[in-house]
Amino acid sequence: MNIFDMINADEIGVYYTETASNKIPYLGEVLFPPRKKLGLNLAWIKGSNGLPVALAPAEFDTKASIRDRVGVSRVETEMPFFREAMRIGEKDRQQILMAMEARNKDILKPIIQKIFDDATNLVDGVTVVAERMRMQLLSAGTIGISAKGVDYDYDYLMASSQKTTLTGTDMWSDTENSNPVEQILSEMDAAEEATGNRPTRAVCSRKTWGYLLQNEKIKKDMNPVGGLNIIMTDNLLKQYFLDKLGLTVVVYTKKYLLSLGGDSQQFFPDNVFTLIPEGDLGNTYFGTTPEEADLLTNASQARVSIVNTGTAVTTYAEPHPVNIQTIVSAICLPSFETIDSIRIMTVAS
Repeated sequence: MNIFDMINADEIGVYYTETASNKIPYLGEVLFPPRKKLGLNLAWIKGSNGLPVALAPAEFDTKASIRDRVGVSRVETEMPFFREAMRIGEKDRQQILMAMEARNKDILKPIIQKIFDDATNLVDGVTVVAERMRMQLLSAGTIGISAKGVDYDYDYLMASSQKTTLTGTDMWSDTENSNPVEQILSEMDAAEEATGNRPTRAVCSRKTWGYLLQNEKIKKDMNPVGGLNIIMTDNLLKQYFLDKLGLTVVVYTKKYLLSLGGDSQQFFPDNVFTLIPEGDLGNTYFGTTPEEADLLTNASQARVSIVNTGTAVTTYAEPHPVNIQTIVSAICLPSFETIDSIRIMTVAS
């Protein structure tokens, strides 16, 4: 056995899959489940609303009338491509060779695991990028990503009427005067009126949730006698929204790093409250990367493994210096078939 037998795309793929099986999925992975498609073009049918249209009456023994495609448009775009690589350092390679020669598994195992963990971090980077895009969609209706001089901007054609910005004493940061329940109810009614699909869930950050925990009108509604003295908890407030509005609120607190050593960022921004309907909101599509298309045919010496539906892990040997390079690549973009049924509220500044 040599170093290339132990460190290759297949082994890394198996290691990642076993490790990822114990992880709690991101919220976006649940709302926009992954799907595979060929190529890098993404297209879906977007309806202007979700209301059914009654069939036109007709006479017997006559041809059926042709219905216009009411309020339906085809949305098509090219999915962005992401790729990063890492090499095994020469010191690590020498340590592996010495451990193999000595047949010392106690030394070899942690070195190999560190290399696999580094490759796993690259794969996790694809998961982060996908979640960033999904949460941008939920909080703004658009996607904008910039990295290393490459800009991706996608407008999903959300109607301006689906976005509300509160001002003055209506802002939830004014916990004394604002009336969040009335405002949320108004948006839920508007969504149902426009699409026939009533929101049953909502997403917000911890800061936004904090406004609701401190809101005086909510406290008084929960306890008219001594509302301001109520000891508010997350569970108590979530049950209140479920009973009052039939709304399940998810407080999303997951974060990521823009770069190694950089500051942490929230996936879902502060001061935004998004109402969404039941069920899947769309899909996270993974296209065919160049590595997957070209290398799975065994046309080269590289080895390729596919994880997470469409993330390609590629390894190949470098002749000088003798080394192994690991490349992780993905083409991904979420669709948003239910975009007409959501409401985005900017509740504070």
